[in-house]
Amino acid sequence: MKPFTCAVVGATGMVGKSFLQILEERKLPITELHLFASAKSAGTEIVFDGQPLTVKELSPSSFDIGIDIALFAVSNGLSKIYAPIAAKKGCIVVDNSSAWRMDPQVPLIVPEVNGGELKNHNGIIANPNCCACPVVAALKPLHDAFGLKRVVISTYQSVSGAGVGGWKDLDATLKGEAPKHLPHPIANNLIPFIGTYDPDDGGYTGEEIKLMAEVRKILNLPDLLITATCVRVPVYVGHSLSVNVELVKSFDLEHVRNLLTNSSGIAFGDDPAQNRYPMPIIAAGNDAVHIGRLRRDESLKNGLNMFVVCDNIRKGAATNAVQIAEGLIC
Repeated sequence: MKPFTCAVVGATGMVGKSFLQILEERKLPITELHLFASAKSAGTEIVFDGQPLTVKELSPSSFDIGIDIALFAVSNGLSKIYAPIAAKKGCIVVDNSSAWRMDPQVPLIVPEVNGGELKNHNGIIANPNCCACPVVAALKPLHDAFGLKRVVISTYQSVSGAGVGGWKDLDATLKGEAPKHLPHPIANNLIPFIGTYDPDDGGYTGEEIKLMAEVRKILNLPDLLITATCVRVPVYVGHSLSVNVELVKSFDLEHVRNLLTNSSGIAFGDDPAQNRYPMPIIAAGNDAVHIGRLRRDESLKNGLNMFVVCDNIRKGAATNAVQIAEGLIC
């Protein structure tokens, strides 16, 4: 790997802190690391690899110092402002917001799935939605071997996907207090609504629309038949997905097991008789996409069911972005 200078933008937030943790774990050859955040967080001291670093306020001049790669963990609005500024100054931006994901000029990357598209960037690379990332890792081997005809996804998304506010709401509502971030109490409850709502979108939420569109883009299947329902659940970390797939070709179930077992980034664990299957408690804290509960869907030809889980803060966000950075310096 080539040595490089790096910045983390939004360094004091949940994903920003995870960027730093994973950069430290993976020991990338960073020669200089710069931390940026809002004026409110400027001056905060963060220890990275044993060295204290001071967070600076993000400004249009932040990228004048010659930064090779910047990992962005900021809002859509801030990304729209600062990513082009950074790119114009020769910095490659890996952005975790949804601001650039559907821009046709911006690659949307999961390295194990479409890492070859990294070379097509114009200074900005988009990091996918925290559910799109694991589901495409599961679907890509199936598409390559059998072809995808239709996909039905139901998600069970942890409160950390809603940021610090979602996490605090679970803490609060477990104590009987009112939520401040989510629209309803999440303790002992499920909320079948994530994201924005526009009646012109046919009843789908913004999260569901993003998930469907991003899966199509990452897999380069613009006409893929896909539908999704996204649900918030009272789990701190780990997004789970029930995935029903209709394949084009017939398949042998053992072949599918072997395919998934030997696919990069996937931890296949499926032994229901021994109570072995993917769960958020297993996925939390690691970078694998966990897959199990594999079985035929007997209600249609070439139908397959599986359960997919990943740590939404790590592989669903920060780890995937760091893997993109690794691909850029190889």
